[in-house]
Amino acid sequence: MSNQRPRIFYGWWVVAATALGGFIGAAPIVVFSFGVYFKPLSQAFHAGRGAVSLAFTAFNLTQAICAPLIGRLVDRLGARRVILIGTALLGLVLICAEFLGGGIASLYMFFIALGLLAASSLFPYAVVVSHWFNRRRGLALGCMMLGIGGGAMIMPLAAQRLIAMFGWRASYVLSGCAVLAINLPVVSMLLREDPREKGLLPDGMQADGPNGSITAGVARASEEGLSWHETWHSSTFWLLIGSFFLAAASVHACVIHMPALLSDRGVSAQGAALGSSVLGMAMLISRFGTGYLLDRFFAPRLAAFFFAGASLGIAVLMFGASGKIALAGGFLVGMGLGAEGDIIAYSLTRYFGLKAFGTTYGYAFGAFLLAGALGTYLMGAGFDVFRSYTVPLAGFFVAMLTAAGLMMRLGPYRYAAGHRESELAAGAVAAENLG
Repeated sequence: MSNQRPRIFYGWWVVAATALGGFIGAAPIVVFSFGVYFKPLSQAFHAGRGAVSLAFTAFNLTQAICAPLIGRLVDRLGARRVILIGTALLGLVLICAEFLGGGIASLYMFFIALGLLAASSLFPYAVVVSHWFNRRRGLALGCMMLGIGGGAMIMPLAAQRLIAMFGWRASYVLSGCAVLAINLPVVSMLLREDPREKGLLPDGMQADGPNGSITAGVARASEEGLSWHETWHSSTFWLLIGSFFLAAASVHACVIHMPALLSDRGVSAQGAALGSSVLGMAMLISRFGTGYLLDRFFAPRLAAFFFAGASLGIAVLMFGASGKIALAGGFLVGMGLGAEGDIIAYSLTRYFGLKAFGTTYGYAFGAFLLAGALGTYLMGAGFDVFRSYTVPLAGFFVAMLTAAGLMMRLGPYRYAAGHRESELAAGAVAAENLG
């Protein structure tokens, strides 16, 4: 087998395309900027925080229901096709914000429509990147997540400025135009689903064979892993899901309500938007850093470390901190959310392989979204009942510590990087001997 590599491995262009897709995508535009829209939406629809939170809950519930279906479509039709269709429709729905009526029901329908499409233009990126990288999979996933982290840092400030200048409807419309004019063409041009399309193996090794084709043995090795039936019967899968669910509910609740929480404590609207950007900066740092560390350290231990840090951040917010101390607490929460995004995808590939990764990740991502929906609603409803965020924050503090404990119960990887490399090498040797 030839180990000669191109000057720049094409997989990094794929990572760049997925990072852009995450930057101008559903997560920064709809999720991480939602807190900035909170009060304008509440005023426009004459609704309380619980009612407005319910719109985001409907968004996440819809994503959670659709995610397993999207995962199956990715395994059957290919991630690229699903991503491009979902991205185009997402941009069109955002533009439809201009035509919303004045009743709260129209807001719910808008977010349900966004939820139908958001998953198809989000987690399939991780499926693509995982096929392009093995030894450097953690780093590649971390670089991919930089896009979402950067978007989470910049989009809230941009949305706040657009809302102040043109109103919340125009802000959503302009975001949809950016998705269609920038995101869709670049992703369409650069995204390739599998290294075999370029005559390569994961991590940039050249494939031997006529016209650079992948040998049968190597192709089989690239599809190793458990079936979905085997995966969901595994206790490891349910430990992961339980931990991810508790952590996602906790960090989503804090992230979405952060601008409102800061505003209640005397911070200006621009300062509250800055709070969301601080969360985005934390995610940016932790997603890249966690991706780098995942290739070197055991994922469950890293998860426990970041989840414990997030619980500390929640405790800071729970005890009524304001100003810079509150921002520091929010930073720790953002670190936890950013780390979780990397760890979910990476852990699933190491414990269950790539054979049914789209379906497995679809169900895991659905649980992650369901947790986010529930946590966000409980935070808003808790505020409406207690007129304070203290009680719901106390519950999420306990949940976050429990999530860290569950991660520490996981055993060793089933599909470590060295395992797949040995399979690839064996396939190549067998092909050479047959030749």
